[in-house]
Formats: sequence, C-alpha cells, structure tokens
Amino acid sequence: MKRALFICSQNRLPSPTAEHIFASWPDVETDSAGLGGDATVPLSSEQIEWANLIFVMEKVHRNCLSAKFQRHLNGKHVICRDTPDVFTSTYSRS
Repeated sequence: MKRALFICSQNRLPSPTAEHIFASWPDVETDSAGLGGDATVPLSSEQIEWANLIFVMEKVHRNCLSAKFQRHLNGKHVICRDTPDVFTSTYSRS
C-alpha cells in the first residue's frame, strides 16, 4: 500500500486537489497538509511518519520541510513537483 502525502503552503488548493485525485487510485492512501502557519491543515510529524511518499509542490516547500522536520524524513522519498503554488507569499524565494 502506498501512502502519499501532498504538501503545499496553505493546504487550500494544490495539495488537497492532489489528495483528492489520487485517493481514487487502487492501493493508494492519501493525505495533505500545508507548511504555512495559517494552513488549513498544518503539517505534523505524524503525517510524515505515516507517509512513504511525500510530494511537495515547489523547491521552497522541500527546503522548509527539511528545515522543520529533518529528523522525521530519514528514509522518506520526497518528490518535488515544481508546480507553482498560488499561496507561496509566506515563503521567501531565495
């Protein structure tokens, strides 16, 4: 069973959409969360531990994920979709 976690900034558009689309795939369980402080569903360490595939929308999300949750990411497969997130104003683009 694949357990896919989709992460964007605010969990308001890209990640819940991906969660919904892939939820109908056979042998795939899905969840989604946001990295921003005011995310609809803020990302938790429990979600990361649950997932065996983690999708982030942008490189800035991958960097933030690593900074905030590095100790929970050992052995996790993190995939960057390079999909623009319309709610990225919380993050710097450096």
